[in-house]
Amino acid sequence: MAEASYALVVMKNILYIAAALSFAAPTQLSAHCQVPCGIFDDQNVIDAMGTDVVTIEKAAQQIVELSKDPAANAQQIVRWTNNKESHAQSIQEKVLNYFLAQRLKLPETDADKELYAKKLALSHEVIVAAMKCKQSTDPATVAKLKELMVTFGEMFGSHE
Repeated sequence: MAEASYALVVMKNILYIAAALSFAAPTQLSAHCQVPCGIFDDQNVIDAMGTDVVTIEKAAQQIVELSKDPAANAQQIVRWTNNKESHAQSIQEKVLNYFLAQRLKLPETDADKELYAKKLALSHEVIVAAMKCKQSTDPATVAKLKELMVTFGEMFGSHE
């Protein structure tokens, strides 16, 4: 009985200490990123999006080729379709969660408004093009996404 009572006292003390320390912690953390990890930079994210585009293109080609004999290739068609979908979704998420949420800032001057509007419109176009790549294996759809990604890289990427 004494051991259980001792354990209860220790647990209470730990809770009191934890509660006291929570009041000492800063109430607001400031960072440019949703998770201030310091790992990502614009060019790395753009390069990863380029890899997504190449994968989408390869997947679309494989789906078309394998669909010539769907009964024999059903499992591979499903796998390539899922792969194409996940890479298109990855592009959408990077544009939304990295560029729109963190990198595209509201313009402070009238001179910045035009560039802001162009970047915003381009971001929307990339998101829609990635969505259309989910819906199709048409090479023209992938070509449109590739073209938009070149412009996206020029607008958002490093210019070193």
